[in-house]
Amino acid sequence: MVEFGRVITAMVTPFSPDGTVNYALAEKLADHLVNLGSESLVVCGTTGESPTLSEEEELELFRVVQTAIGGKAKVIVGTGSNSTHEAIARSQKAAKLGVAASLQVVPYYNKPPQAGLFAHFKAIAQACPDLPLMLYNIPGRTGQSLQAETVGELAQIENIVAIKEASGSLDLVSQIRVATPPEFLIYSGDDSLTLPLLAVGGTGVVSVASHLVGDRIKAMIEAFVSGQPQTAQAMHVELFPLFKVLFCTTNPIPIKAALKLQGWDVGGLRSPLTDLPPELEGKVKSVLTDLKLL
Repeated sequence: MVEFGRVITAMVTPFSPDGTVNYALAEKLADHLVNLGSESLVVCGTTGESPTLSEEEELELFRVVQTAIGGKAKVIVGTGSNSTHEAIARSQKAAKLGVAASLQVVPYYNKPPQAGLFAHFKAIAQACPDLPLMLYNIPGRTGQSLQAETVGELAQIENIVAIKEASGSLDLVSQIRVATPPEFLIYSGDDSLTLPLLAVGGTGVVSVASHLVGDRIKAMIEAFVSGQPQTAQAMHVELFPLFKVLFCTTNPIPIKAALKLQGWDVGGLRSPLTDLPPELEGKVKSVLTDLKLL
């Protein structure tokens, strides 16, 4: 049975002032996140600004993060694409680096039907038989959603082992739980839905807020699974303002601003993303202050 832990951080990509990837800071940040409670890291996902990274930059990020955290945590790499051929090629190159798994997003823009989605993910899995795959359903960004029946069919393929579910629908998560075997891992793609998702059969979270409170999120999940739901609820309520303010505009704009407030010089954002406006930065700073994160 493949295990990625309960708390997975979708890691930001640090940039230098000239806009190049700051690999040295990526190493330091990765190590920090693991020490803060992350059991796996997603590198070059949505939060890592993957649409603006070149293939060479991505492969180097995979290498340096893998080296930085050694055996302390697992590296899950974003190698998905809306081209099946491209997703296979990128995943095969990443697999040679010995990463733990690949995150495979639903093909974006071209909106394939469910049969096309099944064929896409099956082809990637068959082309990379030794690489575990985590499906990534985020219809707000891709324009198409994986249906539970399709996930159930894909879960029968040996190396398709998990899903990051970011549709915002607990009903869909419940349907996926019904359609898949118990060992199939379901992760929340939304920090604010981590606790309720656990109650309907989820495993944990692929988190943005864990950049700042990975230890607290881990404690909340552990409280719930150990039979202390009221304690977990209190932790959720405490962290809820942070979960929401980190999505006050497009991710990863707010989390990069929050990290800078903490002293992490993660740099700016690659166009077409823009920096956080001052009024929203004030809101982020206020929440971080309330949670004693500054």
